[in-house]
Amino acid sequence: MRTRSDGGEGGKGVEAAGLRLETLAIHAGRAIDEGTGAVALPIHLSTTFERDVDGSYPRRFMYGRNRHPGRAALEEAVALLDGGAAAAAFSSGVAAAGAIFQGLQPGDHVVAPAQGYYGTVNVLDRIFAKWGLQRSFVEFTSLDALRASLTPQTRLVWIETPSNPMLRCVDIAAVTELAHARGIRVVVDNTFASPVVQQPLRLGCDMVTYSTTKYLGGHSDVLGGVVVSRENDDHFEAVRAAQVYGGGVLSPFDCWLLMRSLPTLPHRMRVHCANAQRLAEYLVGHPRVTAVHYPGLPGHATHHVARAQMRGFGGMLSFEVEGGMKAAMALAARLQLFTRATSFGGVESLVEHHASIAGPRSTVPQGLLRLSVGLEHPDDLVADLEQALVAG
Repeated sequence: MRTRSDGGEGGKGVEAAGLRLETLAIHAGRAIDEGTGAVALPIHLSTTFERDVDGSYPRRFMYGRNRHPGRAALEEAVALLDGGAAAAAFSSGVAAAGAIFQGLQPGDHVVAPAQGYYGTVNVLDRIFAKWGLQRSFVEFTSLDALRASLTPQTRLVWIETPSNPMLRCVDIAAVTELAHARGIRVVVDNTFASPVVQQPLRLGCDMVTYSTTKYLGGHSDVLGGVVVSRENDDHFEAVRAAQVYGGGVLSPFDCWLLMRSLPTLPHRMRVHCANAQRLAEYLVGHPRVTAVHYPGLPGHATHHVARAQMRGFGGMLSFEVEGGMKAAMALAARLQLFTRATSFGGVESLVEHHASIAGPRSTVPQGLLRLSVGLEHPDDLVADLEQALVAG
């Protein structure tokens, strides 16, 4: 295995060239501890680091908010997994999104998805709108609608694909080509897919962002976010400045938890995808289900886009039942293996009535339930859905 001398722990990290994702997930950002020979990544709790006699920091660590061994290792690992040049880790997914928007100027214009993550909408509407950041929300599956929304002040196009909760897929390469022709940067929220299922940087976009709380963490026990940049350019430097001076950084233990989870990410995602496909195929034929939204289904409106740019179709799906909110909530209450909770990407399966938490702008049907499909045996998950549907 080829190595380099600038790994996150100040030791040796792996080179991405020639290594497959499963190997990178295990070795990226990691090195044998030189002092002890420990194979497992240590947790460095120190917030400050010793200077050399001349006042310099030859080990490149000065103060925990500026740079930290555990966070540097995590950033290197995620950047390598995504094929990026650099990454910056934050205390939450919305903190990561906010850092990207902070790289813009008052009066700049952002185009974001009409049906996207409510947290991103809140960041734009409640924080940056009063700073003079202009924003438009459009349906990205229509290139004509996106084209019509662009203005001379547009500086950023924000893609979320697959979308939350309708699982619509956006043609990343086509949107990027359209935006780049006008000098507009493109960011993809890749949280639903993970770098295992989809790699937007390789499709031309400028930055990728994740809530690492979800699949990258994978165990519903750590909050975080990360921005990965295709180039270590001025906009990424603005993201890094927001991280350092804004202070929304991950704790050493949170970094360690995420590094603990990355080695199993490729294998977890395969099971998430397979289980979700199985449940979608079961639900699409059920007489009490009126619609199933999953890009792995041939009948899904953006199945062709998903096939072209994804490796698998993800672990998220949503479906609709007759009777609106009352019927959907009652069905969720009858489920035994799906926990009623808002999040996704953990090993356990979750169910969410999305319309009741998505905010006033949402047009999500009242009878829709969103499933985060976990790693349980698919036969057990199908049986749980069956008993809940039949009992209603």
